[in-house]
Amino acid sequence: MCGRYTLTSAPEAVRALFHYDEQPNFPARYNIAPTQPIPIVRLVDGKRQFALVRWGLMPSWVKDPKAFSLLINARGETAAEKPAFRAAMRRRRCLIPADGFYEWKALGGRKQPFYIRAKSGAPLAFAGLWETWTGPNGEEVDTAAIVTTDANATLSAIHDRMPVIVPPAAFDQWLGTGVLASGADAKFDLENAIAMIKPAADDLLEAYPVSTQVNRVANDNPKLLDLFDLSAEPAATLKPARAQKPKPEKAPPKKADVKKDDGQGALF
Repeated sequence: MCGRYTLTSAPEAVRALFHYDEQPNFPARYNIAPTQPIPIVRLVDGKRQFALVRWGLMPSWVKDPKAFSLLINARGETAAEKPAFRAAMRRRRCLIPADGFYEWKALGGRKQPFYIRAKSGAPLAFAGLWETWTGPNGEEVDTAAIVTTDANATLSAIHDRMPVIVPPAAFDQWLGTGVLASGADAKFDLENAIAMIKPAADDLLEAYPVSTQVNRVANDNPKLLDLFDLSAEPAATLKPARAQKPKPEKAPPKKADVKKDDGQGALF
């Protein structure tokens, strides 16, 4: 599962890693959430292209977007079989630039957010799928989902799933422009892509606890990445429950006020 992530590297650094021709100027984002615009790198006419799409994949066959579930993640083990993802797995794979992502771990009655990033501090590439949905009036919306897999040893104590992370040397392989060991053209080769759906190496990532401020989508600032251990938070900082004021005792009714029960139920 991946429900929030970050992209804080400078546009020049992202462009240098992913090798696309466009020169977008995008701000640092510390709390990217579903339905928001996200950058992807996809293949168009044999070249890598930078594009902004909506996070939450919508297959082309959807008739009513309001009645369709938001698909922010695609389970990698079954993506090639599920109707919502199988066409994209064959023809519309993409890379999703990121610097890290968040996961939550149950801690008593609360959930501790963790920030996960590369130990080197370098940007990451999530495996993604994209689709174009066309509305009844001809409007087009490009959408995408992050492909997930089982968590590696580093993350398994926090969450059982993680994004599929594509190493730079395998970008072409995921996008579908790589060459198999046999020398055969691997373009759009489904089996070749499925083989890449696996946990990241155990020594690639590091995780540390951060503030629950990330839970609120409106919060999007560098302080979200500060170390913050919820278990060490003093009890005094937690809001105490409101003390309920005792209700005044009612005086017993006077005899004149007591009505005789006529056997009819009352609504008020």
